[in-house]
Amino acid sequence: MITGSVERQSHPETAFCVLGNVEMADVTMSTYARLPVAFERGEGPYLWDGEGNQYLDAVSGIAVCGLGHAHPAVTRAICEQAGRLVHTSNLYRIEKQEQLAQRLCAYASMDRVFFANSGAEANEAAIKLARLYGHKRGIDSPTVIVAEGSFHGRTLATLSATGNRKVQAGFEPLVKGFARVPYNDVEAVRHAAKLNPEVVAVLVEPIQGESGINQPDPEYLAQLRTVCDENGWLLMLDEIQTGMGRTGKPFAWQHGNAAPDVVTVAKALGNGVPIGACMARGHAADLFQPGNHGSTFGGNPLACAAALAVVEILEFEGLAERAGKLGQRMRKGFEARLGILDPVTEIRGQGLMIGIELDRPCGELVKQALAKGLLINVAAEKVVRLLPPLIINESQADRIVEEVSGLIEAFVSEPKATETK
Repeated sequence: MITGSVERQSHPETAFCVLGNVEMADVTMSTYARLPVAFERGEGPYLWDGEGNQYLDAVSGIAVCGLGHAHPAVTRAICEQAGRLVHTSNLYRIEKQEQLAQRLCAYASMDRVFFANSGAEANEAAIKLARLYGHKRGIDSPTVIVAEGSFHGRTLATLSATGNRKVQAGFEPLVKGFARVPYNDVEAVRHAAKLNPEVVAVLVEPIQGESGINQPDPEYLAQLRTVCDENGWLLMLDEIQTGMGRTGKPFAWQHGNAAPDVVTVAKALGNGVPIGACMARGHAADLFQPGNHGSTFGGNPLACAAALAVVEILEFEGLAERAGKLGQRMRKGFEARLGILDPVTEIRGQGLMIGIELDRPCGELVKQALAKGLLINVAAEKVVRLLPPLIINESQADRIVEEVSGLIEAFVSEPKATETK
């Protein structure tokens, strides 16, 4: 086993990664500006690097490890399934997939599910469902309404649906068939319908994650449901980040009781094992027929065994409700410490999905937190995003509030240091 610190070194031709005393060329494509740390093991809400330093994880692998790291039940499910059967093919029945489909659809109040390998693939399936729905209604160029500030993935279709020009730049021509409107603006959706008679669906996130934990008005989803019903459209919700208990309910739409026709989930579904799902109900559930869509790996026995364990734990331990209570506790703590500071413009979120927006870029807080043994994230340049595991206890939640509050207080007290950012 190689242990030691991780650091990047400049080189005229390639970058090098130093692990302990071993130097290795870094030949991965430069798609991430990685932090100078590598984790060796995890347990619950904690991670340890090769030197034995402990870190409290308030990111959860970007809302993936909702049950924390190395959860015994998930580990057992993975090991037992790996020892029996990892993969066959969707050419055959897969019992674990059928069991997960039943359990997940009941958990999400949906009728049928297609299993993929990621959130982007789940959203691709949703977009294909919308287009198929349109064509079956005689619409030649089906259009999906999407929102500004959204993030739906990095495949060409999901990238095109995403409302962030920064991640689209350089990948033109984008996929056609999307009409973009401001988020949290139902009248803009109604107006788009008047401009384009070929609209067939609306695709939004109940809470926008990547753009800084943006919450709509409480009635927003219910109003979208009404507009979709009036026009015969599909309401499609991207719950990749908000689903699986993150916001205090199994799915975020349940806070407003605005049941979608299609809902996508991934991230926390496998607690780190890659799996995504596109679920549908009613007429949307019967759109796909053999040959319309597929996946080589999607829903294989190993991934489904892990996801089945996740769903069972979430239900049995009541983790969604617990996340709601802990999130409220944390937001109150942040309000008490940071709400009086002018540079802190807003503290928002739902459940264990929390954003603290500052009046300036604050990316350097990530490294400062890392030095203190805490993992955080900054979204949209100015928003400290916190996505701790749903299994944290009150003491760990309070520590996150204490550490993050202290970092932000120190950061905003040094205006000269931040003016040059």
